[in-house]
Amino acid sequence: MLAITFTREAAKALKRMPANVAATIRAKIEHYATDPDSLANNVKTLKGSNGLRRLRIGDWRVIFTENGEVLAILKIAPRGEAYE
Repeated sequence: MLAITFTREAAKALKRMPANVAATIRAKIEHYATDPDSLANNVKTLKGSNGLRRLRIGDWRVIFTENGEVLAILKIAPRGEAYE
């Protein structure tokens, strides 16, 4: 399992959203950390962004990097705001 770290911005976004949505997002992140291949169809590498990847969870996007040991969650935002 990969270790999961959150930036201050990502942690703050999780606290602000409704509890049921935050729980779903946390569960998907933990699921990806334990078995990355299971969510492969929802993960894409972002073009022109030096290794940034995104995980699609409904209308929410989780922007992250991974180096084999650590899954660093950089941003959690609704679909329209995630890529700004």
